[in-house]
Amino acid sequence: MDYQTARRHMVDSQVRPNDVTDLRIQTAMEQTPREVFLPMELRDQAYVEREITYAPGRQLLRARDFAKLVAAAAPHPGEIVLNAVCGSGYSTAVLAQLVEMVVAIESGEKLAGAAQETLASLGFSNAAVITGDPWAGVPDQGPFDLIFVGGAIEKQPDTLLAQLKDGGRLATILRKDGISRGGVYRRSGGAIAFTEVFDAATSAVIPGFDQQKSFVF
Repeated sequence: MDYQTARRHMVDSQVRPNDVTDLRIQTAMEQTPREVFLPMELRDQAYVEREITYAPGRQLLRARDFAKLVAAAAPHPGEIVLNAVCGSGYSTAVLAQLVEMVVAIESGEKLAGAAQETLASLGFSNAAVITGDPWAGVPDQGPFDLIFVGGAIEKQPDTLLAQLKDGGRLATILRKDGISRGGVYRRSGGAIAFTEVFDAATSAVIPGFDQQKSFVF
């Protein structure tokens, strides 16, 4: 399979037509080999227009949703970013091309180790993967300009939001009442506000970021 051509087609058909006009994001996605962040048996699906589950509780978002979430996050050169729930490291690789430094956290030790190995093999010296609880974040590495949670959540991630700088952003997909919307939390002093940006297709909520169901008697 010609992965380079597939990447170019992905950007041309799934990213650019969906109002992701930032050329830096388009270029980063065209230069990042999605296939190497998937198990060998799934690599031929890397550029299909759907979400791909590659490990328990871990999905590679469809390119359209991922690109729009990165655009909503508005990463800038010079920023320090926390990539919570980095999974196999694809989101970390894209973000690392747009900012100064990415600290990534993944709960699965094997997955985190593979992500770090893949990132190193691609030459990323400004990305580090830590094994730990993504919900808890990495408070000793913050505060962060941006926190990126590349999947659906059902509850406000207060512990992560506390690790933002004043004026910092947390980009994620908030799922409520069966509807998923990508957007950005912004911290201003002690106030937190969420702004919806786009409708997302994913319905898979990240384990640990789900709203516990209560029983009604």
